[in-house]
Parts: sequence; C-alpha cells; structure tokens
Amino acid sequence: MKLTNKIGVIVDSFGIGVRAGLLKARDVGAQGVQIYAVKGEMDPAHLSAQARKELKSYIDSLGLEISALCGDLGGHGFQDRKANAEKIEKSKRILDLAMELGTNIVTTHIGIVPDDKGHEVYDAMQTACEELSNYARSMDAYFAIETGPERAAHLKSFLDSLTANGVSVNFDPANMVMVTGDDPVQGVRILKDYIVHTHVKDGVRLREVDPKDIYGFLGHHKMEHEKIAEMASAGEAFREVPLGEGKVPFADYFAALQEIGYTGYLTIEREVGDQPETDIRKAVAFIQAYK
Repeated sequence: MKLTNKIGVIVDSFGIGVRAGLLKARDVGAQGVQIYAVKGEMDPAHLSAQARKELKSYIDSLGLEISALCGDLGGHGFQDRKANAEKIEKSKRILDLAMELGTNIVTTHIGIVPDDKGHEVYDAMQTACEELSNYARSMDAYFAIETGPERAAHLKSFLDSLTANGVSVNFDPANMVMVTGDDPVQGVRILKDYIVHTHVKDGVRLREVDPKDIYGFLGHHKMEHEKIAEMASAGEAFREVPLGEGKVPFADYFAALQEIGYTGYLTIEREVGDQPETDIRKAVAFIQAYK
C-alpha cells in the first residue's frame, strides 16, 4: 500500500492563533490546513471581504491550501428545532466563507442521531440537514458530519434519508474506537459514498460509555467541545493518544480508504497533550511512512 493523499493539520491544534498556526503547519510538513471558523478572528461575521482576500493570499503564499473549515456550533448540534434557524443560517455563512477561501467542505457535529426515526429530535435533525444539504449542493459543496456519536450503519441510514449528499461525512476513526467501539475499517466501507474529508487521530476505549454522556442529547445535557477534549485527556472512559499508540488499525484503515477510492485529505487532529507541535510532527512522519 502506498498512500498518495495529502496531509493536513488542524491549525487550532497548535493553540497559537491562526496565522502563527499556519506557519507552524507549513513547518511540520503539512500541505493543507483545517481552521475553526465559528468564533473569534475566523467568525464569518468578523471577516470583511478584504480580510478574506488577504487571508487567502497569505495561505497561498505559504504554499498551503485549506482542506476544510470547521463549523461545529456546539451545544446539541441540530437537535433543538427552536435553535436550528439561527444555526442553519450561521452554518451557511461558514460555507460561504469556505468557498471564498478555496475549500468546499465544512465539517461539523449535528448531534447524536436518535435510534427511533419517529422521534421529534430525529425529525428536527433531518429537516435541518435537508436544508443544509440542498444549500451545499447548490454550490457543489459539503457539510461533513464527524463520525463518533453513532455507529456507521446508523449514520448511513440517516444520510440515506436525505434527498442529496450535500451533508456527507468527515471520517474520524478515533472517535469510533473511543466512543461507540465501532470498527473504523468497516465504517469506511459502510460510509464510502459519503466520505469527503478525514481526520487522523488515535485513541483507546477504556470502558463502555453512553454516547449521550460524551456528546450530549436534547433533554439529557449538552457537552461543549472543550469538555470532550478534557475527557479525552483525563482518560476515564477513553483516551486520545499519539498516532500509532492507540487502537485505530491504521494500515487496514488507510487500505480501506484506498479501496473505496478516497483521494481527499488526511487531516491530523490533536486535541489533548501539552506538546501539540511535537505530537503533530510525529503524526506527519507516521503518515509519511505509508507513502
């Protein structure tokens, strides 16, 4: 097996701001970057047309491209019908920004998809994702749901219920290993028609856990992204670890991505640890060993 996919890194993983993070991404050998675009300096509402042009020019000058923007709005995703109109509008603006910066992918969490298709929350999520999907397809783009909260077969069933594939998948093998205990290799094959972006992350599952206790659920509680990272570091139920030290079977995982013809980015995400640059450099070298 010889990988030909480009390597990306989430700029925010460095924890030093966007522009400094872009420089660091180039220095560690990445070809692309993923950037959070929800709040702060990357909030679409804070970026003028001129600022967008300048940022794209700067990224181009570093020889980088954007693999995706991250548009995860937190809370319960799109489970709460009353909150969805505002969240959908913001998600659309993030996708508009993504297109201006040269990528057609925005990754996000939509909340746990209920098992019961007759559940009010299922309908709320389906309605929101249908609107997002149609908007994305109107510009040949994607909102990519990150794997983890539910097993691959159930996520595919939900995606199949939408009329277009504008809502697709950002495949994160570690989330599957850590939370649901699902097999990421089989997950790739199950979700093959929807995978448009991937994360490269590793982890271990220490005990069975209800995904609702990790990701939250309407009426259960909500879980902010920072809290999930804290749990991944504390290691009570699962632990995120450097690439190659966990339970993601990377040789088989990469082979499965090749098998389905995936040619997109392998984007490194490191949410925990006090030496992100060291861990990310090692992750780049880990992936390059398969090239």
